[in-house]
Amino acid sequence: MVIRIVRMHFTEAGVEEFLTIFNTHKKAIRDFPGCTHLELLRDHDDATVFTTLSYWTDESSLEHYRKSELFAAVWGTVKTLFSERTQAFSLTRFMEVE
Repeated sequence: MVIRIVRMHFTEAGVEEFLTIFNTHKKAIRDFPGCTHLELLRDHDDATVFTTLSYWTDESSLEHYRKSELFAAVWGTVKTLFSERTQAFSLTRFMEVE
């Protein structure tokens, strides 16, 4: 499993547009082959900062999404709303503590 985290800083004016875009496409992203979880988080201290957390069955599923028309359409619009560079990284589960 690949865990993908993308932290995005939006302009104040861009927040509502981003939320509209996310709500419009969230089901298609969640239902994309290989995506097993999708979550949108909002920064506790800064209401213009959001993070997506998604789980993918494997790296090839994530790459297929990143090369898809869906990703191009969503990302192409969303990236125009940023106030600073995004931070994106992929993780694999190392240890689960009970």
